[in-house]
Amino acid sequence: MAPAPGRQERIPVAVLGATGSVGQRFVSLLDKHPWFELTTVAASAKNAGRPYGEAARWDLDHPLPESTAALVLTDATSPVVERLVFSALDAEVAGEIEAACAAAGALVVSNASSHRMDRDVPLLVPEVNPEHLDLLELQTWKGGLITNPNCSTIGLVLALAPLHRAFGVRRVHVVTMQALSGAGSTGVPAMAALDNLIPYIQGEEEKLATETARILGRLSDGAVHPAPITVSAQCNRVAVLDGHTECVSIELDTPATRDEILAAWEGFRGAPQELDLPSAPAHPTLYLDAPDAPQPRLHRDLEAGMACILGRLQPCPVLGWRFVCLSHNTLRGAAGGALLAAELAVASGSSPLALPMPQL
Repeated sequence: MAPAPGRQERIPVAVLGATGSVGQRFVSLLDKHPWFELTTVAASAKNAGRPYGEAARWDLDHPLPESTAALVLTDATSPVVERLVFSALDAEVAGEIEAACAAAGALVVSNASSHRMDRDVPLLVPEVNPEHLDLLELQTWKGGLITNPNCSTIGLVLALAPLHRAFGVRRVHVVTMQALSGAGSTGVPAMAALDNLIPYIQGEEEKLATETARILGRLSDGAVHPAPITVSAQCNRVAVLDGHTECVSIELDTPATRDEILAAWEGFRGAPQELDLPSAPAHPTLYLDAPDAPQPRLHRDLEAGMACILGRLQPCPVLGWRFVCLSHNTLRGAAGGALLAAELAVASGSSPLALPMPQL
């Protein structure tokens, strides 16, 4: 784990939208986290004042932490006192609430889409664009705001980043098969999902195109200049619980052999690995040789659900190369990715709050 000056207590944190599917992932990951201590859980006004264990319909396959079950929910629209806030709020309400928290002095790390494309807000995949944290210096809030990309974007960007660095990526065609949990616990009715595929997810295809170019873009003169990558995306909701699978074809700027592409993925590391952050996977891009890999049920939890799992690298007669990638949408694609972003902000000293990093 990254070294820290002096001994500090764990940093108190709040989770907004704590009762939803992503909020529950935050609660689970923060239990016994070595740096952060969950002290405030917030949700809609109708649940404010109720114990978390009573208000939340716990959906995960392991027990609700007893310490969190006893916490009393606060109204997510009320100011929080913690200096670090994780937001799992719906985009419809997140923008104003997150801005208010940042204005009040909190460092907010958000999973919502409300501020992702704001000029001065980092859209962060910690292994890929840690330098974008410098945008925090341009923000006018007393605190700050960092955003997590869309859950389908994160897997794609992790797969592309090593190749873009080594060879340049010019064009991408991606077809996603996205898990039901990506729509939230009440997002897709059972009868719509059963024996079915839904070839439309509102806003998803546009996010894959714009967010990918921004994350892979260059920070210069206080602005992110998007990478000149053309992305064509088609997004589908499928009857899988967790794990977004993507079939990707790419055109590279510089020709590369199969062995060179595999070597780029194998050697890919970033700031989270260099700093030995608690949530960092040892291998952010992990290739599996089996001809029928990756599969969501079998492989989504590899590297604690924090890696992009790759397979089926083959020549593509249209663009050059094609492969399949898989990422856990509520872990790496949501709560886990946001947690890793917060760890990076603290460990690198990028936060304008100068949050102390614990050494326990």
